[in-house]
Amino acid sequence: MRPSGPSITTCRDALQLAVRAPSVHNTQPWRWRIRPGRVDLFADFGRQVSATDPKARALVVSCGAALHHLEVAFAMLGWQADIDRMPDPDRPDHLATMEFTPRSPTDLDIRLAAAIHLRQSDRRRYPRLPVASHDLRAVSRCAARFGAAARHVPDLLLSHLAAPMRRAAARHATDTNYLAELEQWSGCHGAPAGVPARNAPAARASDELPVRAFAETELSEYTDEPDSAHWLVVCTPRDNRLSQLRAGQATSAMLLQATHRGLATSLQSEPLGMVDLRDQIRTTVLQECAYPHVMIRVGVMPHAAAPLESTPRRDLAEVIETN
Repeated sequence: MRPSGPSITTCRDALQLAVRAPSVHNTQPWRWRIRPGRVDLFADFGRQVSATDPKARALVVSCGAALHHLEVAFAMLGWQADIDRMPDPDRPDHLATMEFTPRSPTDLDIRLAAAIHLRQSDRRRYPRLPVASHDLRAVSRCAARFGAAARHVPDLLLSHLAAPMRRAAARHATDTNYLAELEQWSGCHGAPAGVPARNAPAARASDELPVRAFAETELSEYTDEPDSAHWLVVCTPRDNRLSQLRAGQATSAMLLQATHRGLATSLQSEPLGMVDLRDQIRTTVLQECAYPHVMIRVGVMPHAAAPLESTPRRDLAEVIETN
């Protein structure tokens, strides 16, 4: 008899990979419901970081990344996922329903699932090592499947990205609500959520494109040279919750593809939480053709670089229900 869907055990195994997805400040703002033949994804708005992400855009993008991680995990386990996004207009927190068809995993399915374990947010400066253009194209192309796009920011336009990033950092430096929130969600030691001190380098105000500064930083830089990261802006033609969810799926696909190709990555979204700075990026970098949702740094870290420690995750029992 043809199976009606994955077992509870299989769903839990897949979710164990899905919750490895990146999220804003590692808040892990998702809940999952397992039912016969389906899995539902809900946004946990109780974990919104309001000073960082006042519109909850980054929260929904984070959930989209977890949704794609789950799709990859099920593909590796022999199930093709059919995803219905935003299935209930009366439940804005109900982001997706996933149902399944048996399908043998491909070699790529297995490699991408393996990339979930290998992917880490490497916030250090990337040394001046070449990133093959075909690798950047392959990473960028992943966004199209989800109705999104990835804009590779050329050197000529990096100043247009740097300006709003610097303004965001300057505003946050004097925003007491933001600083209190950052203190709560970063510089963590042994907590199951938040950004651990051991995974965050010191603030780099001297860099052309300054990345978000965290509380308590213990990660040593690999190089003192200027950061040589390539920057990709994940964007969509519309600006609504469905677009945010799709952008998150696209982001996950790009990160796993980059990891599969041996590239280092980290996410940046600091200026995107401010309406005027997000509009500035849309106007100057995206030429008003799309709405930005997240920025991805891409580079190469040598094997000689110190390995990163795993970022903790909440216990699975905290984020799933079975009835």
